[in-house]
Amino acid sequence: MTSNVRIAVLLALPAVCPGQVLYEDILKGPGANWLTYAGDYQARRNSSLKQITPENAGSLVSKWVYHMPKASGLRTNPIVYDGVMYVTNTNEVRALDARSGRLIWEYKETRSKKQAVNRGAAILGDRVYFLAADVHLVALDRRTGALLWEKKYGNVEDGIFASSAPLALKDRIIVGVSGGDTGMRGFVAALSASTGEELWRTYTIPAKGEPGSETWADIRGNTREYGGGATWLSGTYDPEMNTLFWATGNAWPDFYGGDRTGDNLFSCSLLALDAETGKRKWHFQFTPHDTHDWDAQAWPVLLELPIRGALRKVVVHANRNGFMYVLDRTTGEYLNATRIVEKLDWASGIDAKGRPILVPDKDPTPGGTRACPGVRGATNWMSPSYNSDTGLLYVVTLEQCDIYTSSAKEPEPKKNFAGGGANPKPSEIGQFFLRAFDPKTGDKKWEYPMTGPAESWAGTVSTAAGVVFFGDDDGQIVAVDGRTGKHLWHFQMGESLAASPISYAVDGKQYVAIASATAIFSFGLFEPMQQLEAPKITIK
Repeated sequence: MTSNVRIAVLLALPAVCPGQVLYEDILKGPGANWLTYAGDYQARRNSSLKQITPENAGSLVSKWVYHMPKASGLRTNPIVYDGVMYVTNTNEVRALDARSGRLIWEYKETRSKKQAVNRGAAILGDRVYFLAADVHLVALDRRTGALLWEKKYGNVEDGIFASSAPLALKDRIIVGVSGGDTGMRGFVAALSASTGEELWRTYTIPAKGEPGSETWADIRGNTREYGGGATWLSGTYDPEMNTLFWATGNAWPDFYGGDRTGDNLFSCSLLALDAETGKRKWHFQFTPHDTHDWDAQAWPVLLELPIRGALRKVVVHANRNGFMYVLDRTTGEYLNATRIVEKLDWASGIDAKGRPILVPDKDPTPGGTRACPGVRGATNWMSPSYNSDTGLLYVVTLEQCDIYTSSAKEPEPKKNFAGGGANPKPSEIGQFFLRAFDPKTGDKKWEYPMTGPAESWAGTVSTAAGVVFFGDDDGQIVAVDGRTGKHLWHFQMGESLAASPISYAVDGKQYVAIASATAIFSFGLFEPMQQLEAPKITIK
């Protein structure tokens, strides 16, 4: 793989990057550093920093802005370690001074002919890892950006590409694939952090004769190995159980299910995988036989909650289909589900086994069928956060309905055929809300309504001081009180947002950073300049 590495600013790198990032460092969760996409392995995205509070958040100001060359829709989640920030764009990584935004180095993977959004990097040891769009894992020296190695783990000819942030775990890097609308076969794989060698691979769509293949009754006799089930969002991890929790994408074709009768496992599901071997421990399917493109690509948040009188290890999943699920983390047992949006009419509820109670005539049709939520879902991959002090889960939700259409054209694997489509009426563009839920009960405690065109993809980060930051639908980063939802501060970034904020600290100062469509912004508390005395001049 050819590449282009440029060291743009020669800082005192041994002082800026003194140590190695250990697995144990990531286990500690976010503080001064932000070491993995979701902040910690549990996807709680709750920073331990307390310098920015509900009382002083109103004095936040922009500290620096770094404009990413040729960027048009950044989705990167910054990684920060010892004062250096690592951000990604399509097929490239840049290291920035987290104090000032100065460029330290840049790496561009110039061989890939595939272009795709990129959600971020991973860091482990003295290396930064990211996924090139043409399904390569790339390992760089985090101090210089020098290419150490790259490893191909899939073929774009199979209808797949890469867009997610990899997950660094002990001695391995966990990766997934995108392309669920093209007739591909999704998988999760573990690659060696040292060499890129594949350690295991678990497919999300069973091959003929494998368990789950009986849920794909294809009337045309086509193979169902190309049933979708993409894995384009990073997962979460329980170190005590040594278990990965990875969500899977929609069944293919997206909107026409006539050729794939049955539940279509393991699409629209949550998989619990043994991190050592990749063996599936259990699965839970949120939307059997999905025909609305409601894949399960939203964050599985790992919590300990009192359920029916006992403290249980659970996974909480706010799903695109409009329900928030609570599952037993050890067994996958369904515990409960509650609505997270008002506009939900495809199911009247969830039964005792966790299956939706379907409302008739809500599947897409050639003439169009109105159904709620819309195709973007009640929520999506925008990051939620959880603060154990408030006991609240903060979720960006979308109230929207769409007109779903279908086409019975014979699908051709590895081709971009969705079997229909979905769009809202011009008078029903929808509205975003930041909502705070008590995951123990599913009760909504407060909501913050947004204005805008219903086009945002931004998520949240919460802090130990009780502040929640999020990107809103008008292109603003906003701070609210985590207990009440009261507005504290906002900053207009001037363009759309499709990424989630983080918080970090350098030299004892707390910052909040987020990517806009074309730039990285970092914010901190206002510091008044010291009054300087005018120099005394003696004229002789």
